[in-house]
Amino acid sequence: PGVPRHTNRLINEKSPYLLQHAHNPVDWYPWGQEAFDKAKTENKLIFLSVGYSTCHWCHVMEEESFKSKEIGDIMNEHFVCIKVDREERPDVDKVYMTFVQATSGGGGWPMSVWLTPDLKPFAGGTYFPPEDGVHRVGFRTVLLRIAEQWKENKDALLESSQRILEALRHTSEIRVQGQESPPPPKEVMDTCFEQLSRSYDEDYGGFSISPKFPTPVNLNFLFTYWALHPKTPEGARALQMALHTLKMMAHGGIHDHVGQGFHRYSTDQHWHVPHFEKMLYDQGQLAAVYSRAFQISGDEFFADVVRDILLYVSRDLSDQAGGFYSAEDADSYPTTTSGEKREGAFCVWTAEELRTLLPDPVEGATEGTTLADVFMHHYGVKEAGNVDPMKDPHQELKGKNVLIVSCSPELTAARFRLEPGQLSVLLQECRQRLSSARAQRPRPHLDTKMLAAWNGLMISGLAQAGAALAEQGYVSRAAQAAAFLRTHLFDPDSGRLLRSCYQGKDNSVEQSAVPIQGFLEDYVFVIQALFDLYEASLEQGWLEWALHLQHMQDKLFWDPKGFAYFSTEAGDPSLLLRLKDDQDGAEPTPNSVTVTNLLRAACYSGHMDWVEKAGRILAAFSERLQKIPITLPEMVRATAVFHQTLKQVIICGDPQGEDTKEMLHCVHSVFSPNKVLMVADGDSAGFLYRQLPFLASLERKDGKATAYVCSNFTCSLPVTSVQELCGIISP
Repeated sequence: PGVPRHTNRLINEKSPYLLQHAHNPVDWYPWGQEAFDKAKTENKLIFLSVGYSTCHWCHVMEEESFKSKEIGDIMNEHFVCIKVDREERPDVDKVYMTFVQATSGGGGWPMSVWLTPDLKPFAGGTYFPPEDGVHRVGFRTVLLRIAEQWKENKDALLESSQRILEALRHTSEIRVQGQESPPPPKEVMDTCFEQLSRSYDEDYGGFSISPKFPTPVNLNFLFTYWALHPKTPEGARALQMALHTLKMMAHGGIHDHVGQGFHRYSTDQHWHVPHFEKMLYDQGQLAAVYSRAFQISGDEFFADVVRDILLYVSRDLSDQAGGFYSAEDADSYPTTTSGEKREGAFCVWTAEELRTLLPDPVEGATEGTTLADVFMHHYGVKEAGNVDPMKDPHQELKGKNVLIVSCSPELTAARFRLEPGQLSVLLQECRQRLSSARAQRPRPHLDTKMLAAWNGLMISGLAQAGAALAEQGYVSRAAQAAAFLRTHLFDPDSGRLLRSCYQGKDNSVEQSAVPIQGFLEDYVFVIQALFDLYEASLEQGWLEWALHLQHMQDKLFWDPKGFAYFSTEAGDPSLLLRLKDDQDGAEPTPNSVTVTNLLRAACYSGHMDWVEKAGRILAAFSERLQKIPITLPEMVRATAVFHQTLKQVIICGDPQGEDTKEMLHCVHSVFSPNKVLMVADGDSAGFLYRQLPFLASLERKDGKATAYVCSNFTCSLPVTSVQELCGIISP
């Protein structure tokens, strides 16, 4: 490409999404005072466009509308145009998405919203095609109509926007009504289980017909439900639902069988044809949930999936300095000479390509069998492509195959008269060849923004995997990422987290001119990560930092009147609403996770006011938890933990001693949702002993590593047998 014809203010930003739009003919502004002042001075409406760099429909709307000189001229003449990266500014996204969902019944990205000069929304939607169609009004028409309305009916629009804002304030308020206490755990758990059970797909797993999302929050809830009801038919069903879903996902096309990791979601019931972008937050949560599946089942299949995810993240989403990038795009150029990107181009195969790459005859198999025959049979490859045209509206995948495990290894081996062990080696060889071939294709765009919250989720995934699989390398990688956060996304002077940093030139790490302060989710997911990292590494420095951040979270976000935490801190006049998320989605809502964080913090510090805070959050969400708990499965899980009281598993011993290590291995290998782990190493000057003076009274018996299982700082008799300890903490 030659020199761009247009360059706007976004060229000075760091966000990859904003930079993608820096050469549009639209006079884009970033979210900020300069744009707000211009709208007021010129008495113009604001057009707000919100998206993210790996969003397929965001790319489509840019190609069709924002790159059009004619549409750009209309936008520049009538509006002040603002672009927002929703991953950088989830606060802005949430306020206006609340409006779009309330007024249109749906939402998504790109989000398109029209605001008055004082930032109040009055019209909005998601993707608009450029021109009018049979069923949809075009973007150009919408722009001209809204500009006309502002000219003719300004007062009515202003009045309407004020009414809308008041209604949103009222409907989005979450607070304790009167003397509410936390809801009854059994009733809430049972209702949530029944609601999930009704929506469960018995054949393919998951909790809808299509589209199908991984939803780790549902699977974590089911594991906890099983752990609390291990001997009941309901508990057995909960476990079966979770494990079957995880197996079907791992076999499906949502799992990248050649390049590892998981795509965003499946467009069909069978987990077959995915939406191909890969998000860091999915990899982190899925690494954790597959680790739990391995703890519970002992099935090496789940451990292999964990290794697969972490191989992808370490290879493709890791920054040299230790942080993790946000995402890989769904769209890419099919070949180096292509002029147009296509969704999934990097990942899909024709039958002909596979025959060319895998021509070798297979020794010992049915006569005439090639590697391609075996591979294509096992992964459901068809000569004409295996993608249902109904799932491919733009014909981007015509004649292509998305790999999906279509039969068991035993059946494939029997079909070609192979030994199962031999089949495994052959398939591995095939996948490696395909991986080498894929490396020659143009890669999808990589969003190299690094977010505190998502790095937190990834650190948790690594720490839990390292503990459950006894893989020290994963724990070390988690510690490296936590050190990265402390260096690049924490301000030691103010004691506060920052939201984002960016890969700069020559692999440096850059910060924006005015750094974005951390939001509630950044604190919550980083605190959770530091607790997980302490339990896996026993480095008390992570615990100390976690407790510091918990105090800071209380100061910045706690609602002393209505209880629970706001998503944003007070004092930003450009944010019309301070909201509390009320739904676990692709990521759990921060208030859901923070209940467990607070209970863990209390166990590690002795500050019992944190337990009280946890109860107040549950009280604030009580009505929702009792009516539709399926919207908050992570908070339902936390409700059970709150009422059960966390077990403090304290091991007195030398962390390097073999007897201590055996006890730690037992604790790490058992899934127990209501425990915290600590090691009392006898260093009375250490951080834990200063926080919890009672540790000094616990001692080793007969010079051996000794475990105590405590509840509210009251401890059981000492245990020196590893077997006995495993029995006590097992479900």
